[in-house]
Amino acid sequence: MPRFLTLTDVAEELQVSMAQARALVRSGELPAIQIGGRGQWRVEQVKLDEYIEDLYAQAAAKAEARKAGVPQAEDV
Repeated sequence: MPRFLTLTDVAEELQVSMAQARALVRSGELPAIQIGGRGQWRVEQVKLDEYIEDLYAQAAAKAEARKAGVPQAEDV
């Protein structure tokens, strides 16, 4: 597996649109770098894996909070 992924690769792996992948990178939520004169975005595989792990941790925290009866923003 290559060290760096294109936004197309990221979108495919996350099963989201290119626009959503680009928005994650532009917002800084998913760390990426720009390469070359055309400024092509590249995401390091390790950073994508960390991002996915963080999403799982957030989901687990929300589930635990629901079990504890703590109201969630989407529940209000």
